Amino acid sequence: MSTKTAVKPAADTRVLSYAGALLETMDAGLAEHPNVFIMGQGVDDFKGIFGSTTGLAEKYGASRVFDVPLMEEGMTGIAIGAALVGDYPITTHIRADFTFLAMNQIVNLAAKYRYMFGGLMSCPMLIRLVVGRSWGQGAQHSQSPQSTFAHYPGLTVVMPSTSQAILDMYPQIINKHPGPVISIEHRLLYNLDFTVSSSAKPVPLTSYVAREGKDVTVVATSVMVLEALRAAEYVAEKAGISAEVIDLNSISHPDWDLVAASVKKTGSLVIADTSWLEYGVASEVCRQLVMRDPALLKKPPAMLGMAPAPCPTAKSLEDIYYPSQRETVDAIMTQAKGAGHGLALPTEKSMTEGYKRFRGPF
Repeated sequence: MSTKTAVKPAADTRVLSYAGALLETMDAGLAEHPNVFIMGQGVDDFKGIFGSTTGLAEKYGASRVFDVPLMEEGMTGIAIGAALVGDYPITTHIRADFTFLAMNQIVNLAAKYRYMFGGLMSCPMLIRLVVGRSWGQGAQHSQSPQSTFAHYPGLTVVMPSTSQAILDMYPQIINKHPGPVISIEHRLLYNLDFTVSSSAKPVPLTSYVAREGKDVTVVATSVMVLEALRAAEYVAEKAGISAEVIDLNSISHPDWDLVAASVKKTGSLVIADTSWLEYGVASEVCRQLVMRDPALLKKPPAMLGMAPAPCPTAKSLEDIYYPSQRETVDAIMTQAKGAGHGLALPTEKSMTEGYKRFRGPF
């Protein structure tokens, strides 16, 4: 008989889906702050933005949780005006692409108020964007614009990859953050369950180490953090390679010293983003490292992201448009052992094979 004692989970540990964490934080924001309101297309219907606002309109009333017409620029202007007079608006976009219609409001107004008025006026608000793939979304509903928004001073851009990140960051944002925050939520995460704990070290509004390692550094965003963690487990089990995974988390305010220290330790780098590589997050990671110390990298880094084209609608093409687990494992092994590493790669052909199957048009 084994002498090992089963380790019981901590009393404050529970399993919570990504959508469940969003719903909890939206509910808490409305309950704790009478000036908070939620607006967006579909926030009050039975789907409730993939379950993240379900039931809130019934609980708090149509004056605080309400649908809007197809008027992205208009609704963002309303939210900015409300923020300037003391309310806290949470705007939701079921497709990140729709925010392109509100770029004037976000970039020319919300991002600049504190600077233009010397800190006398501020525009605290949360803009939730849903990004990511699912068969049939096509070119106009699949873009991931984090680097676009992070380019503009005055905007804080986060990409929470777990339920714990949502529970830790969203209350901090709603309670204290003085300016507009854009949170980019990946649709493949919504139905995933995560273990959360109220006693865990809080996820910061910057970068953090999701897994420690010594051979290769993987800097990742959003769902690619999970892809990196899966790949790190695979190469550790199959090849004894120790990959350190850093969740970049805040695209606008990363912890570059943390990233540089990891790359100094490993000398190798894989960057895994949810968007295009050209002029994007991967490029900025490289720029920051080169500016700090050109000798940090012992070899050219590997980069994973969307193919440099609009997203195809056909599933067969979409499957090769996004990086697969095979490509993530291959990138880590190539950095660690070279192109002839010889490790048998995972058989998954599509990212969705590891997360969800197609469930309908949305």
